[in-house]
Amino acid sequence: MAFPHRLDAPELPDFSMLKRLARDQLIYLLEQLPGKKDLFIEADLMSPLDRIANVSILKQHEVDKLYKVENKPAVSSSEQLCFLVRPRIKNMRYVASLVNADKLAGRTRKYKVIFSPQKFHACEMVLEEEGVYGDVSCDEWAFSLLPLDVDLLSMELPEFFRDYFLEGDQRWINTVAQALHLLSTLYGPFPNCYGIGRCAKMSYELWRTLEEEEDGETKGRRPEIGHIFLLDRDVDFVTALCSQVVYEGLVDDTFRIKCGSVDFGPEVTSSDRSLKVLLNAEDKVFNEIRNEHFSNVFGFLSQKARNLQAQYDRRRGMDIKQMKNFVSQELKGLKQEHRLLSVHIGACESIMKKKTKQDFQELIKTEHALLEGFNIRESTSYIEEHIDRQVSPIESLRLMCLLSITENGLIPKDYRSLKTQYLQSYGPEHLLTFSNLRRAGLLTEQAPGDTLTAVESKVSKLVTDKAAGKITDAFSSLAKRSNFRAISKKLNLIPRVDGEYDLKVPRDMAYVFSGAYVPLSCRVIEQVLERRSWQGLDEVLRLLNCSELAFTDMTKEDKASSESLRLILVVFLGGCTFSEISALRFLGREKASMMLFCCPPVAS
Repeated sequence: MAFPHRLDAPELPDFSMLKRLARDQLIYLLEQLPGKKDLFIEADLMSPLDRIANVSILKQHEVDKLYKVENKPAVSSSEQLCFLVRPRIKNMRYVASLVNADKLAGRTRKYKVIFSPQKFHACEMVLEEEGVYGDVSCDEWAFSLLPLDVDLLSMELPEFFRDYFLEGDQRWINTVAQALHLLSTLYGPFPNCYGIGRCAKMSYELWRTLEEEEDGETKGRRPEIGHIFLLDRDVDFVTALCSQVVYEGLVDDTFRIKCGSVDFGPEVTSSDRSLKVLLNAEDKVFNEIRNEHFSNVFGFLSQKARNLQAQYDRRRGMDIKQMKNFVSQELKGLKQEHRLLSVHIGACESIMKKKTKQDFQELIKTEHALLEGFNIRESTSYIEEHIDRQVSPIESLRLMCLLSITENGLIPKDYRSLKTQYLQSYGPEHLLTFSNLRRAGLLTEQAPGDTLTAVESKVSKLVTDKAAGKITDAFSSLAKRSNFRAISKKLNLIPRVDGEYDLKVPRDMAYVFSGAYVPLSCRVIEQVLERRSWQGLDEVLRLLNCSELAFTDMTKEDKASSESLRLILVVFLGGCTFSEISALRFLGREKASMMLFCCPPVAS
């Protein structure tokens, strides 16, 4: 894919500093328990820990053995136990059970609990209730940002979306604010801030409070990042529900990318062993295809294989001196590139087999019809067939949610029918799933005839137009109406193309969905950055039910260089997809800017 370059990309900040800070803080906490100790690590902290401080570093600081936090008795014989865990109630009960078991056995040990990314009072209360609070020392590893690539940071908070957008739990707002504060401390103040969504607004306000409390810490610093954009995931559920067709997105959908790496099984490696591969810009093969539409990837890999073979063939006819230089300078790199090429070809073949089996083309066709609002009856029939054939429980739910959001809810008859068929196919235990999806506004039922619009029309006769508009917004918010059709038309999310869309030389961000749809989140970001404000987007904000939840903060920053003003940090609160990352990378190239991304784990 040929991405045109308008200007050279601006220089990126050195995010490795975040990793070094996190490592130094962890070492400091471990050394507070001098001598040999065993470390118990929660499962979802193992990958982030490996990226920051591997086993050899831990061993250097007297960590003897490593254990996974599991619901079974500890077998450690060490006199000192350290627990690296998330601030969860079940973890506190686990620690308390170990301490109490030692007490019953008359054994005395030292215990330390390190919470990541922060310590909650509720956890200490559980330790107190279990009678072990005085036996355990508690601390926090305030690790909130992990660099996964040169332009990608992750907060590694897998529960963020569920806690905030489903349960309404605001405990991670402070973690987000602390992360933003850390970034502004290390890389200078952000001259231009934009945001949309309730979570974004609360995070921004708390972050500003932290900045004011430590006034002067960033004063005089030259900003390295010119713009920051905070965006709530529920502003755009549609994009997250669409099937990904860029290479990195398909790798994630098929194999699951966790903490920037992926485990490729024997079907990819063509051996009896699995292979863990780090997916970032250092992998030259991956870096060239990660943002490509999948239809272009095989052609690229074939050409790459031919080029590699040509480089190997250069050995023929070399004299001894040339061969020596070739072996010492080029051969190692060629072998590494050959190995990676083989892995990515294997991954492509595996993806193709799986998608062919699932009739991927028909699935994409149905999604495009839902996005455009055509053939809704046929699309509903396809979803019913998808459920009855038991193709995939997740895919079926995703299609139902996409139908619901694009149509402002399912009509009652279709909702009941699809729900009944799904429960019959996959079991009654999914009743809770439907309840959760409804609460999150992902799968809803349209209200009966004399509903919202009827109430609104009665209200509007009694009050002024302005007041009626506010009440209408309130009703819309309560009903979680998506208004997708109106938003799509207003922002031109469905491109009108004469002839076939050229995926080899894309013209806009729609290429990440085969030219059928421009991601709503990315279009909103594009429009705001062009205007440097929300001015002129009042109608869009109203349709998004975010009239009171959009903000702009622009400070006159004389020290901001033209280079830094071309750097834009986009913070997705609730996760993002690789399709959105690819779309925004494309936008950055088009605008001669560089997009940086920060989010909880990338949503799939």
